[in-house]
Amino acid sequence: MRLIASDYDGTFNNHGGVDDARRRAVADWQAAGNKFGIVSGRSIDFLPPTLERDGVFCDYFIANNGAVITDGNGKVLIERRCDGAVALPLIRTLFELSCPHASVTTDRPCTVYPALSEVKTGQFTVDDAEIPYFNQISTVLPTFEEAERVTSIIWERFGKWVNPLQNGICIDIVPAGVDKAEGIRSLLALWEMEESNVIAVGDNVNDAAMIAAFPSYAVDNAVEAIKALAGRVIPTVTDLIRSELF
Repeated sequence: MRLIASDYDGTFNNHGGVDDARRRAVADWQAAGNKFGIVSGRSIDFLPPTLERDGVFCDYFIANNGAVITDGNGKVLIERRCDGAVALPLIRTLFELSCPHASVTTDRPCTVYPALSEVKTGQFTVDDAEIPYFNQISTVLPTFEEAERVTSIIWERFGKWVNPLQNGICIDIVPAGVDKAEGIRSLLALWEMEESNVIAVGDNVNDAAMIAAFPSYAVDNAVEAIKALAGRVIPTVTDLIRSELF
């Protein structure tokens, strides 16, 4: 039995979305006794309903870059949290670095802003937010270079507590020690599977840990750093599955 660990945005959902060929390829992969799942910076609130809409059954989800691991129905198997005491100093620093907002994945997901002219459900200013813990805090910058710069600063100031992961112009900040490779390893331990049975595929910088750790592919729209790490480049996940099955 082998396991495909696929990023979602830009990887599984690329070249115009999830088509029938991709759905059939995943079903064939699973019919051959293998497992398929999504490893993403997206939250678990997003992934199961989205893949159901895509018409794809996943055997597992690894959400928030490895912080939350669930079965195919979204039942949480493993969860990593960062103490909420870190959240507000971290968010204040993001705002000092010109980040426009901070989206917080916690028991009551919310978005924090430097200021608000009108208060809406799930929106807070940094002075009003109460965050007991978080799985991930995400923000966005205007350019890749700005995101790279802010990621580096957050690592320098908060690396004892968190792991900031750049994803294009976005930054996903997860608990220290968490990344996509660690999430996959945690699932493998739970299922008593060997690392050599994993095939990872991705497209962007936050996929680097899993691309480096396991036998891997990059999709052809991936950033050059990920293509170099993977060594094998394919147009879509459909092509990956077909090459591994046959």
